[in-house]
Amino acid sequence: MTQLLSALKLTGQGANAKLLAGPILIIMVLSMMVLPLPPLLLDMFFTFNISLSIMILLVAMFTKKPLDFAAFPSVLLFATLLRLALNVASTRVILLHGHTGPDAAGTVIEAFSHFLVGGNFAVGVVVFAILVLINFVVITKGAGRIAEVGARFTLDAMPGKQMAIDADLNAGLIDEAEARRRRAEVGQEAEFYGSMDGASKFVRGDAIAGLIIMAVGMIGGLIVGIVQHGLPAGEAGTVYTLLTIGDGLVGQIPALIISTAAGVVVSRVANDQDVGQQMMGQLFSNPQVLYITAGIVGLMGLIPNMPHLAFLTLAALMGFVGWNVQKKQQAKSETTTQGATHQQAAAQEAASEASWDDVALVEPLSLEVGYRLISLVDGGGKDPELLNRIRSLRKKFAQDMGFLPPVVHVRDNLELDPSVYRVMLFGVEIGRGSAMPGKWLAIDPGGVTMKMPGETTVDPTFGLPATWIGVDMREQAQIAGYTVVDASTVVATHINHLIHRNASALLGRQEVQKLLERVEREVPKLTEELVPKSISLVSLQSVLRGLLEEDVPIRDMRTIIEVITEWAPRLQAAVAQQPGASLDVGELIARVRHALSRSIAQHWFQDAKECLVIALDANLERVLTQVLTSNGAMEPNLAEKLLTETGLAIQRQEMADAPTVMVVSPVLRPALARYFRNPFPQLAVLANSEIPDDRVIKVSQLVGG
Repeated sequence: MTQLLSALKLTGQGANAKLLAGPILIIMVLSMMVLPLPPLLLDMFFTFNISLSIMILLVAMFTKKPLDFAAFPSVLLFATLLRLALNVASTRVILLHGHTGPDAAGTVIEAFSHFLVGGNFAVGVVVFAILVLINFVVITKGAGRIAEVGARFTLDAMPGKQMAIDADLNAGLIDEAEARRRRAEVGQEAEFYGSMDGASKFVRGDAIAGLIIMAVGMIGGLIVGIVQHGLPAGEAGTVYTLLTIGDGLVGQIPALIISTAAGVVVSRVANDQDVGQQMMGQLFSNPQVLYITAGIVGLMGLIPNMPHLAFLTLAALMGFVGWNVQKKQQAKSETTTQGATHQQAAAQEAASEASWDDVALVEPLSLEVGYRLISLVDGGGKDPELLNRIRSLRKKFAQDMGFLPPVVHVRDNLELDPSVYRVMLFGVEIGRGSAMPGKWLAIDPGGVTMKMPGETTVDPTFGLPATWIGVDMREQAQIAGYTVVDASTVVATHINHLIHRNASALLGRQEVQKLLERVEREVPKLTEELVPKSISLVSLQSVLRGLLEEDVPIRDMRTIIEVITEWAPRLQAAVAQQPGASLDVGELIARVRHALSRSIAQHWFQDAKECLVIALDANLERVLTQVLTSNGAMEPNLAEKLLTETGLAIQRQEMADAPTVMVVSPVLRPALARYFRNPFPQLAVLANSEIPDDRVIKVSQLVGG
């Protein structure tokens, strides 16, 4: 004991103190069984035992489900051991010092043996026997039966509960952490009811032990009083029997309270209310029951020779409670009816008169997900990872391309397959894919060393072969050469790719106006002569969209505005001399592209001084120039040959890890850029004048040669 107390002082921490509480309690119980205790210490322990039993009962009543008091079987064991140890210690004191007077075993036993039973040992024996019968036959037996049946039903229901958890996990309604928590709760519930089935035997054994201890104490007291202390038989029987009965009552009353707590724990139905709330809410919730009960009790009170005051008072009280409950229910019903009436009136008004508020505008950019993917966008109180990734990619897009794209509105769509999502641009689908929450997508970039087991699919962004694998196979797939990403990354990457592909459509007039306001805050003088003096807002939007269509960032708005301010008036003047002509936006885009040549080269070739490009054969370029600049139609054979050889050149360029860039003459560039946009969206067509002089053009692939 001294070593344990020293260790407790050395720790100085509450957590370590809790670890030592169990061993200290066991040592204390064993010490009480072996060492003699003074009456004062017995009083303290008996009082603590009664307080502990009341505390256990209150905790059992205020819990809302059995697992909230999962430690109850262990608490029941320790409480039973404590009570039996106290019985042993008190019996020792009674037999040793019982002849000295009624307070020989402490004032608590004296109070129970003389005050509660009036000093009559016959009354004490009857009361003790009744308490034991109530505890043993009624409460303990019923609680044990409920615990036994509960344990059996809980074990039988475990497979179904596990399957329900797996179904919710596969449906995306819960995440892996929630599934693990629910599985652990199911296992704990089975263990709890199994433990309660065994713990009920402690209480039965305690009741039997109480009877035996009482009988042994009475017989031993008679022998000790008559033989050792020379007391008369009647006096010895009275003294030792009263003390033994007091000892039994001190032990049986806490035992009865704890048995009641065990019955409360195993007999309750789990919901969001404790036992008191359930009883008051269900027992006194029907005014008709209260009225009928009050009537029956009132009639019984009118019978002659019945206690009229008690019956009639109780009948009046129950009638008043029923009236009060009915009044509250009527008030609640009227409130509900008024609310429903208001809602119905509002619905009728909305249905009868349409307004502009009924017009639903199409969102510029939206993401629709199947129900299994809801967990990716709904974190249950936390910020979902996919939404964080979407916010990050919008910020990265703004930094790379020079304007902020619209917010991506996310919603669920039950018409989609459970694992499917789709990206909408102004209400029109521009991309679709599938994802599996809780799994990782192993993408084959080429050259992998082994095939991974799992559900084969295709990467929705780049169309590469891929496989959905479990979390435990992630490192193995990475070692094998796969690119491994989670479901949120798959969706976010696809959205990012689609936003870049459709950047020009996302740049509306509102975005152009905000972009000009942003430039004006930095360089106020630069935008003074731009809109509408040099160019209209519509034409400026067309120029910026033309740049974005070919993946040219518009971050350098200073250069773009300076070029437009310089060349737009010249082109406008030339147009004014030709009746019916309009501003040539294509020519203005070409001027801007030439001014942005360094940015374009940096975008495609980074810091490389030698630019590996695809080029056209001189004869083919001459023929295409004649055909496309004269607005003539390209011959089918020539078109097929051009597409085939360009596709092969792009493949060889990608295999060489070189940029897919084709360099042609400035006259031919706009026409070829439009021609190759759909079949080869990854191909950039640049004019040779757009390559800065400090970079060297090296033809790595020749088309038509």
